[in-house]
Amino acid sequence: MTEDAPIRPLARNPRGFADKRGRDLTAERRIVARVSEVYERWGFEPLETPAFEYADALGKFLPDADRPNEGVFALQDDAGSDEPGEWMALRYDHTAPLARFAAQTWETLPKPFRRYAYGPVWRNEKPGPGRFREFWQCDADTVGSDRPEADAEIIAMACEGLRGAGLDAGQAQIRVSNRKLFDGLFDAGGVTEAGQRLTALRAIDKFDRLGWDGVVQLLGEGRLDDSGDYTKGAHLPANVISTIDVFLASANSPGLSRAETIHVLSMSGDLGAAGEAALNELAAIDRALNAMRVDQDAVKFDPTIVRGLEYYTGAVFEAELLLDTVDDKGRPVRFGSIGGGGRYDDLVARFTGQSVPATGFSFGVSRLASALRAAGRGAEDAVRGPVVVIVFSEDDMDHYLNAVAELRAAGIAAELYLGRAGMKAQMKYADRRGAPAVVILGGDEIAAGEVTIKDLDAGRAAAAAIADNDAWKAERPGQVKIARDGLVAAIKGIIE
Repeated sequence: MTEDAPIRPLARNPRGFADKRGRDLTAERRIVARVSEVYERWGFEPLETPAFEYADALGKFLPDADRPNEGVFALQDDAGSDEPGEWMALRYDHTAPLARFAAQTWETLPKPFRRYAYGPVWRNEKPGPGRFREFWQCDADTVGSDRPEADAEIIAMACEGLRGAGLDAGQAQIRVSNRKLFDGLFDAGGVTEAGQRLTALRAIDKFDRLGWDGVVQLLGEGRLDDSGDYTKGAHLPANVISTIDVFLASANSPGLSRAETIHVLSMSGDLGAAGEAALNELAAIDRALNAMRVDQDAVKFDPTIVRGLEYYTGAVFEAELLLDTVDDKGRPVRFGSIGGGGRYDDLVARFTGQSVPATGFSFGVSRLASALRAAGRGAEDAVRGPVVVIVFSEDDMDHYLNAVAELRAAGIAAELYLGRAGMKAQMKYADRRGAPAVVILGGDEIAAGEVTIKDLDAGRAAAAAIADNDAWKAERPGQVKIARDGLVAAIKGIIE
């Protein structure tokens, strides 16, 4: 390299950030559009908040360090001042911005306030396969209602949103619990140390992977895994472990109705005052779900749901994908959760000092789109390109422009090829664009007042069934010559 040679940057994505083309974008936009339609039909209004929030508004995601970059992407806002400015961070989710907005505008809002929001969120976490630092979510929340019916409505609406997104009955399930169950159980069992409680909850969260034999070790003295690593246990009292055993057994009994699950839990042991309150709230949610005709298989009560228990204050729910999914190499892969939510009555209080009840649900739009594609459900998101008008001669450009304008005026996506390649390359271009057809206006066609249309959809289907080039050439699949004034009707026939 010479001294004056330019330094060229390596073209690469930042880690954890992905480019998206037509098919991926179509899938995500379809999910957002259909879920948003459900939200609006249930009486939720749209709200858009800025991508940036002041870092102190993000609550537990604001660390004590001088630079708040743990979990979020942050920058310091100097606003042109000589003084150090406040730290701003890209939003981590849509809930913290809602809490800030509600606190800021509470006096002017209808109460309860029902809103939905969608858009990208950013997390400064270690990226990995299927784990990105930027992804889309679609949330709906009710702020200002402490009624369990508000939780039930969010859950029922989430069920309808999943159907709108393309998941039929039996392909997804929402599992519901209440964080007060474990609060009451730990209180009644004398488990007061926060670290001990967290260790126990982490053990319960591993039930799907380790089974009861592994979990009970983690609830007690600890566990030595196959690799030789030792994990310290929670050292819970025997009576608390016994009750958790009943909890897990009820979660592993698919035949139990929601009411039957509540009964099993009520007989499991001493749940304390908080646990009794949890059972009463779950019973009220069940009555409301039954009134809204939400099927028992669509929503199941599962006391092992421990997501976000340090964040939620009451009901918690998680949407699980039940479809069989495979990775790019055809190997089975488990997506698990595709959304979740719960009741969070303390978030707005961070700003106002006054408790404001709230409950909500969030779809992981990007995750759900990936899951549907992994389940072989991405065909409807395949992007169909425009009809391509082939260019032969600069002298006939007016004819080509007239044809493409006529197609567009009829509502047909159409494109004039504006490169400088020959006929063969233009046909390959149209195929790569996913064009349903190409329009050919050569000198002979123009002189005769005709147009040749090649149906690429029919050609692709025929090519898949034809074994040799001779048969292909003999059959000339999908190519017709018609009068020029029949162009729009012929193209519509191909597309429709």
